[in-house]
Amino acid sequence: MIQGRRLWPHRRAWIAALVVFVAAVAVLFAMDRPPICTCGTVKLWHGVVQSSENSQHITDWYAPSHFTHGLLMAGAAWLLWRKWKLFGGYPSRWALPIAVVVEAAWEIAENTPMVINRYREATISLGYTGDSIVNSAADIGWMVAGFLLALRLPGWASVALGLFLELLALAVIRDNLTLNVLMLLYPVDAVAQWQAG
Repeated sequence: MIQGRRLWPHRRAWIAALVVFVAAVAVLFAMDRPPICTCGTVKLWHGVVQSSENSQHITDWYAPSHFTHGLLMAGAAWLLWRKWKLFGGYPSRWALPIAVVVEAAWEIAENTPMVINRYREATISLGYTGDSIVNSAADIGWMVAGFLLALRLPGWASVALGLFLELLALAVIRDNLTLNVLMLLYPVDAVAQWQAG
């Protein structure tokens, strides 16, 4: 895809993204987040949302949301490149490290006491204690995967994939990126009751 080529990160952009990733992991260590699940294991997949091991392993039902973050950020980068041509289009190739900064900032914010408490108060994540570092690192990785795939797919396919992932999570766990944002920013009692089953 033409826009994908123009947004595809060059070598320095890959290095910058890696530096941001390592810095985010270092910040999470400094915040005293647990490196792995306190259960003492690392699983490739943990599918029980209402459990103490949710958001503690490599993938869970929220990994598709982070993948969708990548689809959305690639779409935003493409729109910005088209609208402003960003200094001749060259800075557009820095879109990946910028996306990693945004995702890393979210992973750090998500693990602050203020956001952890907000999740407990306003969402179905009543026992949420924050993410393990391995989960946060994997979430950043899922965002990168979504971003890079979006650069290879036609726009309509990225939109279709994002919608599919949202509907899949909605059907299976009664939660997804859209509801997560809604319930964090503007909790709706009817949605909370429906999510509780």
